[in-house]
Amino acid sequence: MAKKKKTKSNKPETHHAAHEAEGVASGALAGAVVGSVAGPVGAAAGAVVGGVAGALAAAAMDIDNDRKVARDRKLDAEIGVSGGDLGAPNLKHPPAKTGAYSGASAGVASPDGEEPAEGPMQTPED
Repeated sequence: MAKKKKTKSNKPETHHAAHEAEGVASGALAGAVVGSVAGPVGAAAGAVVGGVAGALAAAAMDIDNDRKVARDRKLDAEIGVSGGDLGAPNLKHPPAKTGAYSGASAGVASPDGEEPAEGPMQTPED
């Protein structure tokens, strides 16, 4: 008696199958429409070719989406979005040296006399 392979969930496989079925259906429809120029035989051949092309396109899109999702999960774990430490107060940031967090708040003027672009409204250019 063969043992069944244990999987976490059948959702990804069903999700991929649904997308591929949609790809087959839309490809077959488009192929049949284009092939109908050559009559019923052309419509049937176009439907077959379009269905295959649609399935391949849907599979490629699913693979690309899976790669993007895996990359996003990895990045989220690295920056702390999914780990729960994003914005945590216990991170070790260097303290401000003078207590001022920007040049404008420290009273520093730019060398050419222009206002810094930190405020809500900038002086228009002449």
